[in-house]
Amino acid sequence: MRVVHVLVAPDCFGSSLTSAQAAAAIAEAWRETCPHDDVRVCPLSDGGPGFVQTLQATLGGELVAVSVDGPLGVPAPAALLVVDHPVTGRTAYVESAHAVGLALVPDDRRDPTRTTSRGLGTLLAAARATGARRVVVGLGGSGTNDAGAGLLVGLGLPDERGVLATGGGALVDVRPDDLAGLAALRADWREVELLVATDVDVPLLGLQGASAGFAPQKGATPEQAQSLERALATFSRIAVGALGDALRPDLLAAPGPARSAATRLTHAPGAGAAGGLGFGLSLLGGRLVPGAALVADAVGLDARIAAADLVVTGEGRFDWQSLHGKVASLVAERAMPHAVPAIVVAGQVEIGRREISAAGLAGAYAVAERPDEVSLALADPVGTLAARARRVARTWSPA
Repeated sequence: MRVVHVLVAPDCFGSSLTSAQAAAAIAEAWRETCPHDDVRVCPLSDGGPGFVQTLQATLGGELVAVSVDGPLGVPAPAALLVVDHPVTGRTAYVESAHAVGLALVPDDRRDPTRTTSRGLGTLLAAARATGARRVVVGLGGSGTNDAGAGLLVGLGLPDERGVLATGGGALVDVRPDDLAGLAALRADWREVELLVATDVDVPLLGLQGASAGFAPQKGATPEQAQSLERALATFSRIAVGALGDALRPDLLAAPGPARSAATRLTHAPGAGAAGGLGFGLSLLGGRLVPGAALVADAVGLDARIAAADLVVTGEGRFDWQSLHGKVASLVAERAMPHAVPAIVVAGQVEIGRREISAAGLAGAYAVAERPDEVSLALADPVGTLAARARRVARTWSPA
């Protein structure tokens, strides 16, 4: 009997399962169903929850414990990973979800007009204090929508009027004097290579931006989402103006508005990630890169796919966001050159077959196929995921 080599490479399933737990559940169920198969695991992350844990499993390094203020100002435990690379030197890896994660906000207090990213500034300062000359920040799974205004305050930017670190809603009242110290803060971070690993490739503003596209899942009403859009537009305009000559126009762009620094920063893929934290970190000189690709390269995903006959990825909800820089679409993209089929097992599947096929996936399978099954999946995430994985295994590796 021919052995099927299966690579299980999922992201986390929301707050229910880490990527390592999801990988273990799928792999164990597959081995039970098809004991003749060779099943290996490769947990992944797109920059969101599990970013640090996933990288430490491959890179090693030292975890440094830090206490930060969460989105509501309540102290929360966090950790950063410090790795001494032979080429790039000391690098600190930071997971934004430790400081601004949606899981840190109780369901009845979710209001992105009031949550702040200030704690992430504290975490970044701690990363720099380790002596790291390179800081990699994973973005995703946030409960904030303040475009990094609170983050800047956490790094030392004065907030005398209290409009920068009290939530995205207050940013509609930002004035130029509130950001007078921004250029100096950017200059202070010039000596640090700041790499921003974003979980989605959306812009800061617009229909698929931070506010319109993601604020509702953080608790915002439609009216609040529109208010946040206006607030972030105001903040971004004034912030870019405060940097002045520190931002150079893109000389390679075609003449017109697209060449301006403001347009370039707000429209950059990933600027809207984590409630606009991609934009906030770009104000400090951060370079935005796809988080899923960064992790995939770090764990050697391409070589692992090349040695497989089938790749099984997964995430909590497979929807339109999954096609904008998430792990599932990245796995499909990396599998294509090797002619290895890739499938996704997700808590819920909310896009059609055409979109699934266009993403390069050979199939998508939901743990909860009907709305009434969602509560059961959340109550027993390991058991229901394993049950679905057994059915998928019988389809793709019949005995």
